[in-house]
Amino acid sequence: MSTHQSDEFDLIILGGGPAGEHALGRASKAGLDTALVEQELIGGECSYWACMPSKTLLRPGQVLEAARHAPGASEAVTGRLDAAAAMKRRDWMVSDWNDDGQVKWVESTGGHVVRGHGRISGVRTVQVSGAAKERTLLARKAVLVATGSSAAIPPIPGLAETRHWDNRQITAAHEVPGRLAVIGGGVVGVEMAQAWRRLGAREVTIVESGERLLAQAEPFAGELLAKVFDEEGIDVVTGTGVGMVTRANESAPAELTLEDGRTIVADELLVATGRRPRTVDIGLDTLGLTPGRYLEVDAQMCVRDVTGGWLYAIGDANGIALLTHMGKYQARIALDAIAGSAARRPYDGEVAVPSVIFTDPQIASVGLTEQAARARGIDVVTATVGTDSVAASSVLGDNTRGTCKVVADRAGGFIVGATFTGPEIAELLHSATIAIIGRVPVDLLRHAVPSFPTLSEVWLELIDTLVTAI
Repeated sequence: MSTHQSDEFDLIILGGGPAGEHALGRASKAGLDTALVEQELIGGECSYWACMPSKTLLRPGQVLEAARHAPGASEAVTGRLDAAAAMKRRDWMVSDWNDDGQVKWVESTGGHVVRGHGRISGVRTVQVSGAAKERTLLARKAVLVATGSSAAIPPIPGLAETRHWDNRQITAAHEVPGRLAVIGGGVVGVEMAQAWRRLGAREVTIVESGERLLAQAEPFAGELLAKVFDEEGIDVVTGTGVGMVTRANESAPAELTLEDGRTIVADELLVATGRRPRTVDIGLDTLGLTPGRYLEVDAQMCVRDVTGGWLYAIGDANGIALLTHMGKYQARIALDAIAGSAARRPYDGEVAVPSVIFTDPQIASVGLTEQAARARGIDVVTATVGTDSVAASSVLGDNTRGTCKVVADRAGGFIVGATFTGPEIAELLHSATIAIIGRVPVDLLRHAVPSFPTLSEVWLELIDTLVTAI
């Protein structure tokens, strides 16, 4: 652990997740003396309990399924997944929940790790407790909040008193549950339902109170996933919530009583109903702000309603987009402001947020759905094409399916949103993101020629449809 001659720094970062780490790297390049305050593992939720372990657990099933649908390879598939080997790989990916390597990286940048719980105690001042000794840190320039988020637990009767899993427990599990129940049909719920079903869970049930899975996505995304899940033996219950949860004792099965009267019994229960910011006990009250809420920020990630412009918030702490890559993007914006990089071109438009759900098939989206665009009063024109309509789908295998859809502003003549579903479809997403951010005219996109045979050829029909309609 690096030492520091005083407790005064240019920048103090609360939270050592991806957003905080990225901010520290940028700060070091800008020559800022920086302290990174973290009470858990440097690397945060994404590295140890979310993105990395969950995608590692999903990968074996995806590879096996792809082989099963590729003639010539399918004949070689004679066994089942080795769940123990998959979990061993997961353990390796998270460094057995040890952050020594991350600490060394921080120190290699010239940054300083300060272990403990950080709490703002005044202007540019942070009190750190819970480690060997209490420390009071002073920031010359700014304090940056990057404390992330934690699983939100809904007020279901009996749930708080009943042993259950959130994303941390399910991504760190070392045994495959025989029966798994999942409350919530969002990203975490669908990814973990499929991962553990393919790893060997006998029964998996998702309970979603809304009318479909992935309520915020284009309807066809959730519909396709529900169909695939049915084929794989994952039960999907929609349109009803959970009325009560009980366990006779800690080792007994969980019993879920649904609002429609049905009962589900499971050995393990995953609660995947959203996130809440970790801002409850970081000293917001000392600044006249409400603890436990997302921090409202301006375009430079500076927290509003705090005089002096010294407090910034990035990542899940500000609630703009709860995604690792967006937290890292915001870190770059904040550090440009803190370090005074005025020469960097500011972005004054609305950021198109890309998102990938790593189920099989993948669901990738960016910008606005058709419904969201219409709600904004945009004169919408859309184009839709089957993912299996291009030659690359046959190359991938005999069960390629999915839908690709783009949403455009008829008056402006540019794309405002896109959703792609299918195998390995996430690689199409960045082209859509660039088109949206750059407001590239649809007529100009006609001249962006995709290679053959790639899934990107879906763009040909999508753009032709838009050009005709616009």
